[in-house]
Amino acid sequence: MTATGTAPAARLILPALRWRVDGGFAHEASAIADALDLGVGGFIVFGGNVEAVRRLTADLMRRAGRPLLIASDLERGAGQQVEGLTEFPPPAALASLEDAAVIRWAGAVTAQEARAVGINWIFAPVADLDVLPDNPIVQTRSFGADPDRVASYVRSWIEGCQDAGALACAKHYPGHGRTIVDSHLDLPVVDASAHTLRNTDLLPFGVAADCGVASMMTGHVAYPALDPSGLPATLSRRILQELRDSIGYDGLVVTDALIMDGALQGKRESDAAVEAVRAGVDLLLYPNDSRRVNDALEQALASGALSHERLREALGRYERALTLATGPTAPVTRGPFESAAALADALLEQGMLRGAAPRLQGPVELSVVDDDVGGPYPPGPSTWTRDALGGDLVGRYAGGSRVVLAFVEPRAWKGRSGFSPESREALADRAADADLIILFGHPRLLPEIPGDAPVLLAWHRQRLMQEAVARWLRARLT
Repeated sequence: MTATGTAPAARLILPALRWRVDGGFAHEASAIADALDLGVGGFIVFGGNVEAVRRLTADLMRRAGRPLLIASDLERGAGQQVEGLTEFPPPAALASLEDAAVIRWAGAVTAQEARAVGINWIFAPVADLDVLPDNPIVQTRSFGADPDRVASYVRSWIEGCQDAGALACAKHYPGHGRTIVDSHLDLPVVDASAHTLRNTDLLPFGVAADCGVASMMTGHVAYPALDPSGLPATLSRRILQELRDSIGYDGLVVTDALIMDGALQGKRESDAAVEAVRAGVDLLLYPNDSRRVNDALEQALASGALSHERLREALGRYERALTLATGPTAPVTRGPFESAAALADALLEQGMLRGAAPRLQGPVELSVVDDDVGGPYPPGPSTWTRDALGGDLVGRYAGGSRVVLAFVEPRAWKGRSGFSPESREALADRAADADLIILFGHPRLLPEIPGDAPVLLAWHRQRLMQEAVARWLRARLT
């Protein structure tokens, strides 16, 4: 026990706090009180706006009476979670510009804005390779398929982020790119040889370690060539030891979310948490029941199933990361573009996947094929392009050019890549007389779009890209 009476094992736990439109973070009040009473090491924050997140993080620090790690998934900029901050296009889109300065700038802006609202740990960049078209969850979240190119961009993002004052996190070690099963839903098994993995998938993580990344996140994926037991990397002493010994990484290792089925595989969450720490993980992200996980850690320490030496090692890495996370921020220098909006416009200018950019007759007829609806977490609106064009440029009646907006992003619940059969049927119907189709998704999905209408690549359904599409359309309307 510490002098304050809190259990030190609780420092290894990071619960999740989710914002709701109908009350903000108010519904998390009892969970926050319980977590702070336990003495958790920090939190992961989902959603909110600038004022709400700033108030939340300041309140957490004040009530804890000590620094905390406050993390968030910000692969597409701080605006991915915090309304009012800057969004960036997904990593694949950034990589398509073939300019490391763009990626470094994105990392720096993300870090500076995150720190301004109290977030000091950014769960990015994705270091996975986009090598498998059937992968349901990586896709545009990756910088690409070539390991050397991905490693270079991972380095640029990490350096931009950490030089600006936030912790970066390379994920998902040792690589989620060869999976055809989503680890949110089941345990993926990657059958690639150890030689292939070490010379491709592991390369970006080695570069991340070399450039001093503050943390790495494990994947809930089994790699029999690296550990014949079939354990997911999160629970595998052999796979984590390769990270420490062969790659030479001595920074903080955090699990992917423990609510994911890939980490559990029939185990109780509390038992999986203990196994992860025993295997070499330092922090436990997003359990459903933090108190039960804490009790399991304490019981394992008392019985000797978890050594005090392993706990001290994990706590030492946590304290080192905390010191870095609460250090000064650096001013962000001017980037290659004046704004993220200008970057988005540049992507669209080089974005024709099929055919030439057409001249369009206004007011246009917009129709939507949305493959992203139906899961537990609603996607962002599909109406931002329509709203940005305004009523004068979007027709209520026939006569203008017909434009189809096709939304298909990687989402955990889908368990597949590409369009569903229902979405493909809708596309087939609407593409028949379309003058333009806009793909908010991975460019390799072009073959799934029927017909011969021109196709513009817009990468992602985020507001940034939808509003950029509105500007692109407006410039081509007659």
